[in-house]
Amino acid sequence: MAIHEEPEPRKPAASGATLAEEAHRQHTASPLIYALAAGILILHIIVNIFTPYGFHRDEFLYIAQGAHLHLWRMDSPPFIGAIADLTRGILGDSLWAIRFFPALAASIIVLLAADIARRLGGKTFAQLLAALLVFFAPIFLRPGALFQPVVFDQLWWTLGLWVIIRWRETEDGRWWIPLGVVMALGLLTKFSIFVFGFGVLVGLLATKGRRILFTPWPWIALAVTFIIGSPSIVGQIRLGFPFIGMMQNLQSVQFTHVSWADFVTGQIFILSLVPFVIALTGIIALLVSKRFARFRILGWIFAGTFAVLFMIHSKAYYLGPIYPAMLGAGAVILEKVGTGWRGAVFRIAVVVLVVAQGVMLIPIGVPVLPPKQMAKYAASLGLTQAVQTNTGVELRLPQDYADMLGWEQRVNAISGAYHSLPPEERSKAVIIASNYGEAGAVDFLGPRLGLPHSVCFEGTYWFFGPGRKAGTTAISIGFDSLDLVKNWRSVTPMAHIVNKWTVPEEQDLTIYLCRNEIRSIQELWPSLKGEF
Repeated sequence: MAIHEEPEPRKPAASGATLAEEAHRQHTASPLIYALAAGILILHIIVNIFTPYGFHRDEFLYIAQGAHLHLWRMDSPPFIGAIADLTRGILGDSLWAIRFFPALAASIIVLLAADIARRLGGKTFAQLLAALLVFFAPIFLRPGALFQPVVFDQLWWTLGLWVIIRWRETEDGRWWIPLGVVMALGLLTKFSIFVFGFGVLVGLLATKGRRILFTPWPWIALAVTFIIGSPSIVGQIRLGFPFIGMMQNLQSVQFTHVSWADFVTGQIFILSLVPFVIALTGIIALLVSKRFARFRILGWIFAGTFAVLFMIHSKAYYLGPIYPAMLGAGAVILEKVGTGWRGAVFRIAVVVLVVAQGVMLIPIGVPVLPPKQMAKYAASLGLTQAVQTNTGVELRLPQDYADMLGWEQRVNAISGAYHSLPPEERSKAVIIASNYGEAGAVDFLGPRLGLPHSVCFEGTYWFFGPGRKAGTTAISIGFDSLDLVKNWRSVTPMAHIVNKWTVPEEQDLTIYLCRNEIRSIQELWPSLKGEF
């Protein structure tokens, strides 16, 4: 059933000022909001200096992408690799340095959420509440603590919605040009920006905003998106659309474990209960409230993106980037609840609930507790979703935390096996890893131990190639000896690594020394394409 769309009356602004300018004068941002934004940046930096955890397996991959950066020939969007290369050139290789730009992105999202609340009519309370909600919600706290594309994807979606609000405020079609730039950055970061684009289309068709489609501006924006974002598209074309293979793998290995009910209830988990209720309030208000008639498109953008992700059984956090705007709208509605002392008590209670729940969940969002204490804490909260892997296996720790453990131990074991070889044999030896985490760890941590770069056939690493060494001698990690004897006549165990805190495939590993290959790695390589 169609929702009736209220007219969008304009109130005259004083001295010829626009409606947006008048709103800007009436509701200026509180210094506390800037303090919160700075606080999230400082929190992440301090945590990453003192955390008992190390680099995440995905971070090794993105650092490797930066080391093999070819803008027009990447199997995935190149933004994260470019940022990795930039970070290492400016700030260095420390954990806090590698994670600085994600932390900065998280702080900008806090500012944008507050400003979205302001532009939707919120005063100081609504702006502060929106900022607090984004500050503490696990879906924004965790990505800001990791060097991954997720937080940048959240930033581009939030900035895109902010630009759409500016367009609706001013009715100036030129705002579509910066929207095109933002979507191009999204395309350079993650292909999920196409879901956002579909949501925008749904929002336009469902509201009076559809009139803009009969002007040049959206089409100019579309051209800007594909011109600036073209490295992501060209890379797919040149490499045979590896993204399709990755999506097929996700569908068969991960999405198959996500039911529609899991996706819906997962929204509560990624936000936590109080922010979820406030976001839901904002979504409903954007769709039906006269207060938000001018910004009805935001509610329909949510509906469009939710529908796509729901139908493909995607992971719940894929919808995360749309929530800062929804939380901003919800904060505006809560600001209007009650008057006098009752209203003040209600608002204070909401802030206390948000902060109390947020503080309780900080160890779930950022790696501050050592593994043993973290396992006890997660168990005490009873949050089973927090310790489930992408394939539904339950761990003792959140998967992201388990993926930050044991890498130095593994690389040291590889180094011991490598340096035990005679110098002549060592110079020809190849290090072969079974997955990109192991390979990336060798490439990042290994040079200081005198190790050569690794060879790996999984996903992105396959496109890096097999190198020049034939593999007459190889040091392997992550493989079963039964697989190795298919290509080496001699397979000897060199070290055994056990770590109960890691993900299942890394808990019990053997380092093997392989000699006398049957086929060279270069001969094997073409047949290994597509192994994700």
